[in-house]
Amino acid sequence: MSKSAHLVAQPWWKFGHVWMVLAGPAVVVVAGFVTLYLAIRTPDPVVSEDYYRQGIEINKTLEADPNSLAPAIQARNHAATGVAPAAKPSPKP
Repeated sequence: MSKSAHLVAQPWWKFGHVWMVLAGPAVVVVAGFVTLYLAIRTPDPVVSEDYYRQGIEINKTLEADPNSLAPAIQARNHAATGVAPAAKPSPKP
């Protein structure tokens, strides 16, 4: 008789690779429930009622001092062109 004739079919849960395949989706389902719990437990804060006025005030502050945006503008221009900005000479007292 051959060896395969003596083997008895085992149930699927006794094979380790089946559990390895099922572990991936099971972890995703658990992570989904954890995310749902965190989303329900910690709601997003409410945006202030006067957000538009605050934005206008910030814009006024930035327009009052044009040098406050200089580093950001230089970085943007450098990223777009690849050319480093020329150094400005420092004022002598």
